[in-house]
Amino acid sequence: MQSKAVSLLQELTEAHSVPGHEDEVRAIFVDELERYGELSTDNCGSVFCERGEGPRVMVAGHMDEVGFLVQNITTDGFLQFVAVGGWWEHSLLSQRVEIRTRRGDKILGVVASRPPHFLPAAQRSNVIPLDQMFIDVGASSRDEAERVMGIHLGDPIAPVSAFTPMAREDFYMAKAFDNRVGMAAVIQSGQMLSESIHPNRLILAGTVMEEVGLRGAKTAAHAMKPDVAIVLEGPPADDTPGFSRADSQGRLGGGVQIRLFDPTAITNPRLAALAIQVAKEEGIAHQVTVRRSGGTDAGSFHQAGSGIPSIVLGVPARYIHSHNSMIDLNDYLAMVALTTALVRRLDQAHVDALTTYL
Repeated sequence: MQSKAVSLLQELTEAHSVPGHEDEVRAIFVDELERYGELSTDNCGSVFCERGEGPRVMVAGHMDEVGFLVQNITTDGFLQFVAVGGWWEHSLLSQRVEIRTRRGDKILGVVASRPPHFLPAAQRSNVIPLDQMFIDVGASSRDEAERVMGIHLGDPIAPVSAFTPMAREDFYMAKAFDNRVGMAAVIQSGQMLSESIHPNRLILAGTVMEEVGLRGAKTAAHAMKPDVAIVLEGPPADDTPGFSRADSQGRLGGGVQIRLFDPTAITNPRLAALAIQVAKEEGIAHQVTVRRSGGTDAGSFHQAGSGIPSIVLGVPARYIHSHNSMIDLNDYLAMVALTTALVRRLDQAHVDALTTYL
């Protein structure tokens, strides 16, 4: 299980899939799961794999990562760009990126700005806004960028960062752990659940465009009409300098995170209690969180139709929405373990009990 987890995480984190352009991650999903169930998509590009009979239980992760789109090409061949998803400008300058062209090539570039040597001293410590940055791909003109390199307006741009094991055992660094840990766990949980009977219609899902407003979850919920949604995520860790260690709810090595609240969704209390109960009974390391900020696809799922009981399980990741984030693999394995155990508990009686109010 562990070696499969590492190889899957490497393949997924190194894939190029920014919002609206999730083709590479979707291809991995299809390749990994086409033997395990019925494949389908919705009209926005979210992808599904279904198997089994009974209440409709969806296990979902979002396929996209924060990235950029080409906004303009200057006459000198430099690329101006817009963000798709939330970026902190501090983390961008001098970082490598990759532009995926319409003919399928990937063009390497670097995020740059006017050098500090040419700025007044008073401005050198200021954070440079995104619209004053550019991407240098080495082109000498707009014509070279377009005609020779094949770059056009609207082309997707993703960070470049290799999946790398760290000196500490089971710690890994990569881009896009938000949310390739979720996608890996959707795939691996689905493969493990196929080895035995589960009391439900399992829907494995990869959603699109989460980073720009939970958009894919809206259409995925409409297309699949799940009775329960388990959202798998890579939320920000809170165990680094600047946080109170005693108050940490997302510590690397603390186990799978079970989210009770964020500003976009209040977890169905009965589903939350069941998840915590299952984690305790199965001896799965876990940590419970109530978030003051942020949001996930659960924000769309729980409001769909007449309401879908939803819960978010997460692998805490340091430095998300940057080129280099970090996880403890044991937290990922705990998320897979809790996901599979929870799915096995969600028979018709348990699902009905989540929404029986009268």
